[in-house]
Amino acid sequence: MRMLTLSAVAFCALTVSATVVTPTNTDEALINPGMGLVHYAYSSRIWAYDTGLEPGDTLDELVPGTSVAYMRLPWAYLEPEEGVYRWDILDAKARPWIEQGKKVAFRFAVMDHTMESIPDWAMKAGIKGKRSPYKFRKNAAEWFEPDWDDPVLLAKYEAFLKAFARRWDGNPDVAFVDVGSFGAYGEGHGPHLNALRCKQGNTNEVDRLCRIHLDLARRCLPNTYLVVSDDVGGSDNPDPNCAIMAYARSLGIGFRDDSIFCVNPPRCWVHADWARQFAKTLPVVVETGHHVRLDKAGGGDAKIEKWFPEKILQNLVEYQASYYTVQSFPKHLARTHAPILKELARRVGYRLELRKAVFPDRVRAGEPVTIESTWVNVGVAPLYAGASLAWNLLNDRGVVVWSIVDPVFNFRSLEPMLEDGEKPCTVTTKGHFGFTTPVPDNGNDDVLKWARRHPEFDPGTTAELLKPGVYTFAVSVGRADGKPEIALPLADGKKRMYPLGKIEVVR
Repeated sequence: MRMLTLSAVAFCALTVSATVVTPTNTDEALINPGMGLVHYAYSSRIWAYDTGLEPGDTLDELVPGTSVAYMRLPWAYLEPEEGVYRWDILDAKARPWIEQGKKVAFRFAVMDHTMESIPDWAMKAGIKGKRSPYKFRKNAAEWFEPDWDDPVLLAKYEAFLKAFARRWDGNPDVAFVDVGSFGAYGEGHGPHLNALRCKQGNTNEVDRLCRIHLDLARRCLPNTYLVVSDDVGGSDNPDPNCAIMAYARSLGIGFRDDSIFCVNPPRCWVHADWARQFAKTLPVVVETGHHVRLDKAGGGDAKIEKWFPEKILQNLVEYQASYYTVQSFPKHLARTHAPILKELARRVGYRLELRKAVFPDRVRAGEPVTIESTWVNVGVAPLYAGASLAWNLLNDRGVVVWSIVDPVFNFRSLEPMLEDGEKPCTVTTKGHFGFTTPVPDNGNDDVLKWARRHPEFDPGTTAELLKPGVYTFAVSVGRADGKPEIALPLADGKKRMYPLGKIEVVR
């Protein structure tokens, strides 16, 4: 077997030998559920960041390991008339990614500095709020901040989100949906919200308003993984016991950071403590600030350098991120930071490495078998959804003829590799390859009597569900019923099953 080391050891079973395999794990980027690099197909702007890509490009070659197309858009684009929805705007980006077995993610904002995010028809219905120059700059265009508990706003946006939910809630092709209706871009800030925080010296009123929007999102999308921006708790809030973050966790809403590298160095990010609290049970999402603005050395227009590629991997570990986004045009990003992207893809989320497997050379059909294996999660996050370990026998045509699924071990328990290094786990799997039993024949089975008269169908006296022969022994990780779902960094895999050697089955 290519890239495998084999040796013989003593083995107490049918024979005196077994196979020991110590695979060489590859460094390829993997596409797996619940993790990966995220591409901004729409980044509030309808034109960014797909500009420069061919239609349907899912970045397999340009940025390997990109598993999610993320669409963050103003509400106004998607409901230009009340009850009339432009889902085709989402479908145009989503379809190619879904067809490639990848996922999509969404955010729909009600406030933006480049355009009116609230549809004109909804504004005419009487949504209250205030206008002010963007960042109070002289001669800057005004932007509109609604009253965040305005009943018209809440009713109209909820109707929109419920319409979206009829298409996408519980859809297995959705990785996550951001809570997008609170604050500018869904980030929990704005002139009025900022003033409230400064005036009160606490966040009680802001938290009250935020809870309304968290509850609304959870009510509309009960079967979807939701995440909320860290900024709703205060962009510079260092309190590890932030009340609104705790409330989000109580609703099963996860955490995302919008955005690292937006604060001046050496801080670069603020909320590693919050991220770690969420990461115990929920996948964390991280995005960087706009690369083309902040990376002065890479052609950005920042007044001071805020982009530090070497710190991205540090942030990945500190936040235990399952999803990671670099806001940029992929072609530009690949030209400037390809090595970092490769390492991000290798470490983001979970990555299950098989370090050793011990299995018998020969087995008697139906008799007990013991298989030992050692695993390491070299990613930074757990496999939150969990997965089962399966050992498979394949015939010469690559067909699975028998599987043993470990009934106890769950990869959810495999700890990620963080600052304290690898945490290997050795698993002992017991089971049987095949099932052999006498054919019941007490004279009452008319089907058996017919089969006895037709030699082609006569089962004989013993039923063998696994015929003697030499089979390929392969490992897979996936559902409890044995279906492979998780890609492993092993060579020669097909259909997410990876060959390790041969096993002879005898009578």
